Order: sequence, then structure tokens, then C-alpha cells
Amino acid sequence: MKKIIFIITLLFCGFETRAQNDLNTDTIRVKVYFRQGYSTLEPSFRDNGVRLDAFTRRVAELQRDPMYRIGAFRIVTFASPEGSSIRNKRLSDTRAARIADYLRRSTSLPDSLFEVDSRGVDWLELSRMVASSDMPYRDEVLDILHNTPEWIIKGGAVVDGRKRRLGMLRGGRAWWYMYEHFFPEMRSSDAHVICRIERLPVPVMPQRDTIVVEHRDTVEIIRRDTVVLRDTVIACDSVDPISKPFYMALKTNLLYDAALIPNLGAEFYLGRRWSLGGNWMYAWWRSERRHNYWRIYGGELEIRKYFGRRAVEKALAGHHLGLYGQMFTFDFEAGGTGYMGGKPGGTLWDKMNYAVGIEYGYSLPVGRRLNLDFVLGVGYWGGEYQKYDPIDNHYLWKETRQRHWVGPTKAEVSLVWLIGRGNYNEKGGKR
Repeated sequence: MKKIIFIITLLFCGFETRAQNDLNTDTIRVKVYFRQGYSTLEPSFRDNGVRLDAFTRRVAELQRDPMYRIGAFRIVTFASPEGSSIRNKRLSDTRAARIADYLRRSTSLPDSLFEVDSRGVDWLELSRMVASSDMPYRDEVLDILHNTPEWIIKGGAVVDGRKRRLGMLRGGRAWWYMYEHFFPEMRSSDAHVICRIERLPVPVMPQRDTIVVEHRDTVEIIRRDTVVLRDTVIACDSVDPISKPFYMALKTNLLYDAALIPNLGAEFYLGRRWSLGGNWMYAWWRSERRHNYWRIYGGELEIRKYFGRRAVEKALAGHHLGLYGQMFTFDFEAGGTGYMGGKPGGTLWDKMNYAVGIEYGYSLPVGRRLNLDFVLGVGYWGGEYQKYDPIDNHYLWKETRQRHWVGPTKAEVSLVWLIGRGNYNEKGGKR
């Protein structure tokens, strides 16, 4: 019976001590962000400087307070899932060193107080982000995060793993959604700062006796700096790396094709639902005997922003808004009055008309790698043009005019061919 009472007493004392330590523990945190692939600590990037200044001021207050003693600065770095494990580890270590250098300069604390701990990918944080989002294929991603080991080893070699399965899921579309929406937030280093606090003895003066009661408290102050998304396990050669996506499209405007104006365009996906594209058209038809001329050539550059549910699910699909600029020249004549763009006999630039405007469109999936892109643009068309009449074998100039047109300047019904790994439409139009 005495032994039981003794054991219970020890357990109670241990719990009381742990509870007392917890009560005397506090944390201060700060997060510092880095640009993807860089280890430079930039105060102006995402308000790093503002947060670091507030943090170091708090540390300085603790240094001045005689009741506190700073025990350690512990910098814990995490890694992002994307990229080479070896490079991520090296980048993570370099970022941690940058944070430590900054703290040394800002706090004048000795090197012995700084510790660095690399912990690999913060899978729990990624799971939390996915669970609280409405990302495409959310349940499938969570199933992999919860039920697939980080590394699957067979015969002493890594043959599969959590990262690889996430990268292969749905042709990589789930992975690149996380790459755009979750990984930037994770791409930081966490700096945990531990401060141990000791209170000075407080004398108690009763009427007759003097009792000195000494209280010792320990306060942990954990500080967060940067979370670097890199892996702590060295990637084996047997696991194929997940290459950065390259989505593009080739297209032709069917309206121009119907008007006997051959044309070809290309569009490149930039990420975050932005794209950059260009088009070129060239037609140089003529019949001297009938005085028929059907000539036009020129090009266009455009930048687009896709939006809406379909755009979230798949690159280069759904609603889009854009800005465009065009340069072109022309010569149209069908037996009557002719119209020629620019100055006859001038340089290439002398012959050009131009147009700028804004566009709205919708890219509709019609096949596994085919879309129909409907676009209407309005803007300004300016430039010089000539009016002339064909007489016998000559062309009689009539007048030179300047065009100042505001209104529709672009119309497309384009057949789009999707190119790139994972750049295809699923059945039912989904991506």
C-alpha cells in the first residue's frame, strides 16, 4: 500500500512540475519569406523587414529585463515538396544561415545561442492547407497525403513515394495547383527562439521570521522565420524528378481561314492562370487581269488572364480577359475602288496600321487536346491608308486618309491544339 501511495505521489509531482513548466512557457513567433529558389533575405519582400523589426525589438526588451535570460535561438527549417532534395537541403541550410546572421547583427547575441534544425517537408501543414481548400481532386490528394509513405523502398531502392504519386495524380494537375497556391506560403524558414527566464529571489518579511522564497521559471519563446519547402531525404536516382510544367497551344483562326487568310498562333502558359500569345497572318493573292487583290499580313501579341471554375481546373481553358496589340498592312481591291494600308513604296513601318484593345473570350474543350476559343475584342485602329481606282493596267491614286476607328477590332473562332505534359481535356470537358 505504501508503495502504491509513493508511486502516485511521484506521478502527481511529475505532472505538477510539467504543468508548472507549461504555465511558465511563452512563445514569440515571426515568419520570414524567401523568393522561390533564392536564399537572399529581402526585408522588402512580403513585409519581412516589418515583422523582423518587431521581433527583434521584443527580444531587446527581454534582454534588458533583469528577470529574463535568453537561453537559445533555435532556427528550424522545413522544405517544400518541389525540387531536388539535395538542392533543397542546401538551399534550406543557406537560408537558415541568413536568418542566423541577421539575428546576430540585430541582437548582439553570441554564436553559441544559435541552433539550426532541418526537418524536411512539412507534410502536416500541406495536409491542413489542402483540407481547408476547395482545390480540384482534394479528396484524392488527402488520401495520398494520409495513406502513402514518404518513400516506398523495394530491394534497397526507392521505387515510389508520396511526392511522386502527388506529382502523377491526374496528369500533374493537382500538383501544379498546389505549386501555385500552397507552396509559396510554405516556402519559408521557421526560426524557433527559446528564451529561458529566471526570476530573482523575492524576500518575504513576516513579523518575526524572514523566509526567502526563490522561484525559478522557464519560459520558451519560439520564433518562426522561414519555411523552406525542401526535402530532408536525399532523392534516389530511381525516382524520376517532377519536371516543371510546360503548357502551350497552337491555334488557327477559322474566320480568317474561311476568308482565305492563312494564319497561325501560339499561346504559352505562364502560371497563375496567365498566358502570353502571338499570332501571324499572311495572304498575298492577286489576279492582274481582273484587278483583284486580296493582300494582308501582320501579327499580334496578347496577354490573357483566365478565370472561373474551368480555368482553376485546367490551364488555357474557360473565361479569359486580355490586352492585345496588332500591326498589319493590307491591299484589297475587287475590280473597283481599292484600299491600301500605309504609304506605297515606303518602308515596312510606313506600310503598317496598328490596333490596340481589350478582349473577352471563352475557350471550350471539344476534344482530348482540342479547344474552340471564341474571342471578341474592342479597341482603337489607327494608321494611314490610300484609296485608288484600277484603270486599264494602271492604278489611279484618289486620296490619302487617316483612320481613327474605335470599336470591334478583333474576332476569333480559333481551333486550339493543346501541347504539353498533362495538357489535355478529360471526358465531359473536365481537366
